Amino acid sequence: MERGLIDLHIHSTASDGSFTPAEDVKMAVKLGLSAIALTDHDTVEGFKEAEEEAFRINSEAGREIIKVIPALELSTATDRDIHILGYFVDTENEGFVNRLKEIRDQRDIRNEEMCKRLREEGVEIELSELKKEFPGAIITRAHFAELIIKKGYVSDRKAVFQKYIGDNCSCHVKLKSLTPGEGIDIIRSAGGIAVLAHPLLYRMKLPEIDAFVGTLKEAGLCGIEAIYSNNRGYDEQNMRALAKKYDLLITGGSDFHGKNNKGVEMGRGKGNLKVPYEILDELIAFRS
Repeated sequence: MERGLIDLHIHSTASDGSFTPAEDVKMAVKLGLSAIALTDHDTVEGFKEAEEEAFRINSEAGREIIKVIPALELSTATDRDIHILGYFVDTENEGFVNRLKEIRDQRDIRNEEMCKRLREEGVEIELSELKKEFPGAIITRAHFAELIIKKGYVSDRKAVFQKYIGDNCSCHVKLKSLTPGEGIDIIRSAGGIAVLAHPLLYRMKLPEIDAFVGTLKEAGLCGIEAIYSNNRGYDEQNMRALAKKYDLLITGGSDFHGKNNKGVEMGRGKGNLKVPYEILDELIAFRS
């Protein structure tokens, strides 16, 4: 196959993306990407559809056009939300799949409470309504925002978060989360490679990130997402240096959510993202 650019951080309707797993694969091919990882939040349920679409495309072409990596993005927390990417997880591992279901069940409990608080603020919304509107999706605040806008309570996503469901708003309920160490353990239990997602989004100064990454390395972290859509200036260089210091792999991705994260394109991020295939080679070599 031609070894073009790749994107190892993509979401679908299986969590909070706006395109189905199959649509994500088709888009990746149209954009000329050689490989993608479907990294939906706390689920691998979209992988089979993506894999089947990739198989169909590759079979019709008579060669490998696109590779789809089984992956996910686990929600964990310390004093802030921390996301751990897991690559090459065994999507058929029963213990792993059951653990993910428990995590999603906790999310349902949180979402029920958020619906209750929103109703107390005059926003009529039910969890059953959200699930009907977004069938098969892992319901996140992005889905709350979309439905609240659709029902006419506010005009745009920013207003929803500022008025109702932002971190410091009365209708927000913090998700009962795993610790990052627990997230790493869950990924490793399924044979996966644990990677710290978008380390510069956690509002830490570089010395704090350094210390945090060192702690996670001791807990089994294998890599950091050094190439990312929001990187500016020396961000990538600093993250590569950190990876080298702790002997960690590097990954990269757009964090594509389709219409739910406007301005971020698959494979290109905010316009300048370039993740070379060699990144995937190193992940594969690490597994062997």
